[in-house]
Amino acid sequence: MRKLLGLLGLGAALKYLLDPEKGSGRRTMLRDRVGGMLRSRSRRLGAQTQDVSEAVEKGKDLKKTPTDDVTLARKVETEIFRDDDVPKGQINVNAENGKIVLRGEVGEQEMIVDLEERARNVQGVSDVENLLHLPGAPAPMHE
Repeated sequence: MRKLLGLLGLGAALKYLLDPEKGSGRRTMLRDRVGGMLRSRSRRLGAQTQDVSEAVEKGKDLKKTPTDDVTLARKVETEIFRDDDVPKGQINVNAENGKIVLRGEVGEQEMIVDLEERARNVQGVSDVENLLHLPGAPAPMHE
């Protein structure tokens, strides 16, 4: 059935294009439209190729430079605030040139060590300065 429909469609197209009276004009119109469509696609493909080329070049540059600090700080926050027992309002996370600085007060010494370890495990972190402290203890000074 599909073959029959395909053959009927092909026959109709040939009759349309090979018509003795208007076939020449129809063929010219078809050639112009197909040519225009191909030129348009070619331009779009060229633009996409240029975009990909630029992205690859930028990608090489991005590998040389660290992740931007705001994004890195947000990634660390996501990781360390994953658990409900972490006091979100009492910890500040800052990033500068890939180095993370943790500041604030937490309830247990184990949590101080755990939060530093979590921050170190985030991709893009080059170093962690841990200024977290226990309640009642003086806050460590920035080095």
